[in-house]
Amino acid sequence: MSDMITADLVDLDLSADTKEAAARALAERMVALGRVTDLEGFLADVAAREAQMPTGLDGGIGIPHCRSEHVTEPTLAFGRSAAGIDFGAADGPADLIFLIAAPAGADDAHLTILSSLARQLMNAEFTDALRSVDDASAAAALIRGDEPPTADGSTAADAAKAPAAAGSGSASGSESGSEPASGSGSGSADSVTAPAAASAGAATGTDDAGTGADRPFRIVAVTSCPTGIAHTYMAAESLENAGREAGVEVVVETQGSAGFTRLDPAVIAAADGVIFAHDVPVREKDRFAGKPTVDTGVKAAINRAADLITEVRGKAERGEVTATDGSGATDGSGTSPVERAGGPGEGYGTKLRTWLMSGVSYMVPFVAAGGLLIALGFAIGGYEINEAPSVMDHFVWTQAASWGALLFQIGGVAFGFLVPVLAGYIAYGMADRPGLVPGFVGGAISLTISAGFLGGLAAGLIAGGVVLAIQKVRIPAALRGIMPVVVIPLISSAVVGFLMFVVIGKPIASAQKAMTDWLNGLTGANAILLGALLGLMMCFDLGGPVNKVAYTFATAGIAVANPSDSAMKIMAAVMAAGMVPPLAMALATTVRGKLFNRTERENGKAAWVLGASFISEGAIPFAAADPLRVIPASMVGGAVTGALSMSFGATLRAPHGGIFVVPLIGNPFLYLVAIAAGVCVTAALVIVLKGLRKPVTGADTAGPDGTPAPSAREEQPVAA
Repeated sequence: MSDMITADLVDLDLSADTKEAAARALAERMVALGRVTDLEGFLADVAAREAQMPTGLDGGIGIPHCRSEHVTEPTLAFGRSAAGIDFGAADGPADLIFLIAAPAGADDAHLTILSSLARQLMNAEFTDALRSVDDASAAAALIRGDEPPTADGSTAADAAKAPAAAGSGSASGSESGSEPASGSGSGSADSVTAPAAASAGAATGTDDAGTGADRPFRIVAVTSCPTGIAHTYMAAESLENAGREAGVEVVVETQGSAGFTRLDPAVIAAADGVIFAHDVPVREKDRFAGKPTVDTGVKAAINRAADLITEVRGKAERGEVTATDGSGATDGSGTSPVERAGGPGEGYGTKLRTWLMSGVSYMVPFVAAGGLLIALGFAIGGYEINEAPSVMDHFVWTQAASWGALLFQIGGVAFGFLVPVLAGYIAYGMADRPGLVPGFVGGAISLTISAGFLGGLAAGLIAGGVVLAIQKVRIPAALRGIMPVVVIPLISSAVVGFLMFVVIGKPIASAQKAMTDWLNGLTGANAILLGALLGLMMCFDLGGPVNKVAYTFATAGIAVANPSDSAMKIMAAVMAAGMVPPLAMALATTVRGKLFNRTERENGKAAWVLGASFISEGAIPFAAADPLRVIPASMVGGAVTGALSMSFGATLRAPHGGIFVVPLIGNPFLYLVAIAAGVCVTAALVIVLKGLRKPVTGADTAGPDGTPAPSAREEQPVAA
């Protein structure tokens, strides 16, 4: 780590009062040493990582970090704040701030050292020494693991163990998660050496503690975070430390940015429990099925590892295990491969949103495929195509009407899956695979009784809740094998069917009909106001939960064979508004490029295509770097477009496609006018708001070689 941090990268009197200002102050030191080529581009990457999850940790530590194309070599900068800076930790501000910068293609050796530092942050002696050191050179040496000289000639080696050795050791003498300190072929940043030793005993049945009550409780864990540099390894270290204190053997598989080395199957087989501490999907999760499992976020493992160990031991005592068929958790703590059902520390509102988004994410492909097929059927065969006979009975290869009828009927079949898929995967998000059967059954019943999407939402939530309730019942060990495939599907489907048919089905169907009648009656000012509201929602979080609520509301209206005129107007307004943010950012970077850094200008080129394709996420890099300017401007433009689209009476049968489905739009010219108006409004607002501050570093006119010309250093926080 000798070249990764020097005294010039240490600020023991960091005066910043916000996390953005702190990141800027430390990043400027990296720029001065040539470690970062584009200050604003790098800070945008840091902000984007921070937006995924706060980087504050309990104990007064902040670790903003990212991988960026603007970093020339792995670099670490350290700052110490007397007042403390809020990085989102539960216990308050951070006084020790580590800015970790890794190149986009960082090699395993450097990532090993960075991950080892992350483990050292869990060492109280290490952090205490950093709080007391009074010399930048000594602080840098302390972080590197050197022996920094002191006034009396002694060393401080005892105050800070070498980060390269921090990865070694786990509970009860195991050495899980250890990483080599060099890039030799002996391992990667995520290599785990303990399994080799542990597996020998597991495979032969000669473990050191024997069997039965004398053997210590064994836990295997997986940790991972979006960047895979810091939180992944800090969580592993925290779990190992907590395991040692509790007399529990803990072996951790760190799924970091340089890949991962799988735990030995014998180690997993010998484990009594599993802990998943992750913010990205666990890779090859099926390996851990059939054991008591705790599933949570990576920060929970850092902040309350002892509680997680207690929780998994409690599940083992109660006999709560995951499914043995690779389906993931069936005890309510597991997650689907795409959406987590919420960790123990999350509120019910957060969990509910995650469950609903799980259903929506699986439903959207059916909406897109079915909607486009139906729209193409109308375009080829005319608007009477919905009355055509089945293509099984009448299909003429040379008639366009027959091909139109074929596309229309295929799309209708795809639409028939919408509500069952929505309900099934809401239940899946709650209870994993055991929730699929009752969820699909409840969704199909919702269609049968004309309860529509509202019925599907209710059926999915009820199905997931029933499955979770069944899983809490203690059953004999002999019956556990048939629970996921026989008992749970049978009982849960019967309960959900009874509730949908007899208890809540009719009220929900009445509510669905009332909502449909209300949409059909929207005219004049009410329709325009609804268009503006949907436009605001589409542009608020650019593909996030609020955006998805508006999109789902629109697709629910057209997900029938004969959607109403009002429903098609709503769909048109939603798609138009969703195209505004990326197109506006593309226009702004073209018109006033000097207000944007080089990375943003490159993103602006891609945003033309993304916006035209109705991919709102194309504006996320701009919103992450400058949310207080980009998001409000996008919302205003989206509201203008939504209102104009409704007032022009534009209609749309396809739920996706952007400008590529313009031929399928009613009043296409005015529809494009509405989009253009919103794009111009948003672009103008962004230009005006950004123009109120100085041009950002790296945003001046590029030189002959394509690199930005030098400019004055910008002091304004990028997300101010």
